[in-house]
Amino acid sequence: MGLRNAFGMGIALALALAGPARAEDPIRIADVIELSGAGATVGTNWKNAIEMAVEEINQKGGILGRPLEVSHYDTQTNPGVSRAQVQKALDEEPYVIFGPIFSGSVKVNMMLAQQAEVPQFTGAEATELTQSGNPYIFRTSISQAAAMPKLANYLADDLKAKKVAVVWVNNDFGKGGHDAILEQMKAHGIEVVADLSTESGQADFAADVVKLKSSGADAAIVYTNEEESARFLREAHKQAIAIPLIGETTLLNQKVIDLAGDAANGVRGHVGLSADAPFDTIRAFRDRFQARYGYLPDHNAIKAYLAVYAVRYATQKIGKVDSVALAETLHGLTITTQDEPGILIDTTWDANGDVDRVSFLAEVENGRQVIVKTLPKLGH
Repeated sequence: MGLRNAFGMGIALALALAGPARAEDPIRIADVIELSGAGATVGTNWKNAIEMAVEEINQKGGILGRPLEVSHYDTQTNPGVSRAQVQKALDEEPYVIFGPIFSGSVKVNMMLAQQAEVPQFTGAEATELTQSGNPYIFRTSISQAAAMPKLANYLADDLKAKKVAVVWVNNDFGKGGHDAILEQMKAHGIEVVADLSTESGQADFAADVVKLKSSGADAAIVYTNEEESARFLREAHKQAIAIPLIGETTLLNQKVIDLAGDAANGVRGHVGLSADAPFDTIRAFRDRFQARYGYLPDHNAIKAYLAVYAVRYATQKIGKVDSVALAETLHGLTITTQDEPGILIDTTWDANGDVDRVSFLAEVENGRQVIVKTLPKLGH
């Protein structure tokens, strides 16, 4: 056999080995998430739910006959590290990326996924993330722009508040929420009498609570990350704050309730997702998660779990594993629990990658989050 013929056969063999994916080849997905640092609590919930969904889907035959294979990457709750981890994940050519949750990390790493044309599902809520024209970013949570009008309506219509204090965390998540809160307070004619900026990882809130007590506010909006929320609630309880403490999903998180103890009782607010939501699909997920991990899932776990099932549904809809086609299909897609029970709650993604679905008003009673009202989709 001549050298040229041998060389040609070698190329042909290499091409055959690197040919189209076989049915049994795994679909690689990457989970870039906060597993250490200030976001470890929320990131662990997210990671555990991803693994649970992957195992369930693989037990059902995978996606288009191919099993899922997930790799986890720790952002250390550090934006710079998160960017490096997304690049590391992309080197493995994943079909999709899940995470992170912290808005500051997503802000600096989502361009990498966009350039690689890989869809990225995030639990982050900062409004600006889906306003940049990136067709590959998708939320699993309701954005601040969608959540704050519902929170403001509750303050104005139910509590009849005229003066509020705003306690917020000075990071990308907090800044976006702070701006949305101020806009909604102005629109509802509610005066902000105290604007209290706090820091991520802050341990002592005594001075902030003193300022809150002297502000003359009818209610306080607390918009901080989970562990800081628990510390704030304990200090507010210690100083006998009597006005309603109102917040978003991060304030009424079960982990916050567990850490704050009795200080969390009476806290109220808007939650986009809850393990106590009045839906059989969510309750069944909650029970399976608790049986597997020994604790109740928070909203981050729900967001991660449904994201994996959204990928499953959309991929089977298009009939092929194609990252670009997946992103195109998700825009404008509505997935119902009737079509895919793993989505847990009927969810629509709009042209920007934002979600629209029902949400809830809740109050903490005896150490548990209790849903008191279901709020309709914005696009109802």
